[in-house]
Amino acid sequence: MNPSASGWIKKLLLEVSESSYAQVGTVEFYRLLKRTGFIYGSNIGVVLDIVKALDLTDEERCKINLLLTFSFVHRKHNTSEDFTESLIRYYKAIGNKKRSFFEELFSDNKPDSLLEKMIHKRIHIDDNIITKSFNYFLINALLFVDVLGYHKFLNDKNNIRNYVRDLESSLETIVFSAIDAKSEKSKYDDNLLKLFQESVRHKNLELPSYNDAIAHIATPLEKLYLIDLICMASWSDKIINQEERDFLNQLRKDLDLNDEDITQSVDDINVFYEAHKDKVAFLQSKNLAQSFYENSSKVVSKLIKRNSRRLTKELSQSKEAMFLLAQSTTRDLTDEEQKKIQNQLLDIFKSIPSLAIFMLPGGMLLLPLFVKFIPKLLPSAFDDNRIEED
Repeated sequence: MNPSASGWIKKLLLEVSESSYAQVGTVEFYRLLKRTGFIYGSNIGVVLDIVKALDLTDEERCKINLLLTFSFVHRKHNTSEDFTESLIRYYKAIGNKKRSFFEELFSDNKPDSLLEKMIHKRIHIDDNIITKSFNYFLINALLFVDVLGYHKFLNDKNNIRNYVRDLESSLETIVFSAIDAKSEKSKYDDNLLKLFQESVRHKNLELPSYNDAIAHIATPLEKLYLIDLICMASWSDKIINQEERDFLNQLRKDLDLNDEDITQSVDDINVFYEAHKDKVAFLQSKNLAQSFYENSSKVVSKLIKRNSRRLTKELSQSKEAMFLLAQSTTRDLTDEEQKKIQNQLLDIFKSIPSLAIFMLPGGMLLLPLFVKFIPKLLPSAFDDNRIEED
C-alpha cells in the first residue's frame, strides 16, 4: 500500500476490518494515536500498527493516520452514510464559501480519487513549509481539529464551518494565554506564537476572550487535545517547568478535568520526545533557525531530485549558470554572483510548474539552498571534484 500513489485509500480501507476498532474506545484510540506522534505533528508510526510504517515517509504516515482516524470516528457513529462520500461532504462544508481550500479539486467525479487529492492537499508538507512559515510539525498538529469537526459533522451538519472556525480560534486564544503566562519569554516563544497564527486556516478579526474560549471546549476529546497542545507549546525549552505546570493546573480546573489527565499529558509528551528525539526534526535542533534550515534542506533536496532531468536541461542552456554552479563547489560565491545565479534560477523556476512555489512569498529564502544542493544532486558536470560511486 503506497499512500503516494493513486488507489491507496481504497486499499487501506480494505485492510481495516471491524475487529481493528472493535475493542478500542474513543479515548483509548486517541492516546494510541498520540503515541504515533500524530497529535504532535510528527508521525513516527501508524495507529494500531495497521500498516507497517518503516518504509513510509512522515507525510505518508500522516496521511494514513488521518484517514484511519476519520474511519474510526465514522465506524463509531454506526451511520449508514458512505464513509468516503461523507468525508468529502464534510471537507466541502468547512471550506470558505468565497474560495474553498479544495475548490480546484471538485471537478474530479470519482469519490476515492477526489478524497485522495483532498487529503494530500490538506497535509502536503512541501506546500506547508513554503506557505506557512516552514513549520510543518505545528501545522500538522492542528489536523486533529479536522477530526473533531468531522465528529461534530456526523452528529449535526448545521453550522459546521462555524464550529471548526470557533474551535481553532479558541485553541489559539488558550495557547497564546499559556505562552503569555510565562514571566520570561524566549525568542522561541515569540516565534511559536507567530507560527501558530500562521497555522490556523480560519482568521477571525478578533479572538475570543479566555473565558469564552474555555466555554467552547466542551467534549472530552476537545479537552484532552487542548491539554496536549498546551504541553507541546510549553515544551519549547525541552522541559515543562513549574510556571507552565501552574497554568496547566488552572486549565484543569477551568475544564473540570482530573489531576491524572494533566499528569498523563505531561508524561506522554516527555516520553514521546525523549524516545524519538533523533527522528523528530525540530528536536534535533538547538534553535528554531536550525530547525528551519534542516527542514528546508529536505524540501529542496526532494524537489531537485524530482525535477533533475528538467533542471539539467534548462541549466545546460546557460553557460553562466553552469560556470557559477561549478564554482560554488570549490569556493563561496560573491554577493554579485549569488544574485546572478538566483535570478537565473528564478527564470528557470518559471518554466517548471512544480518549482513555481519558489516564486511565492518566502520562497526566496530557499534559493541559497538550491545553489548549495544542485551540484550534489545533479550530474557530475557541475562538480569537478566529485568522485562517483560504483
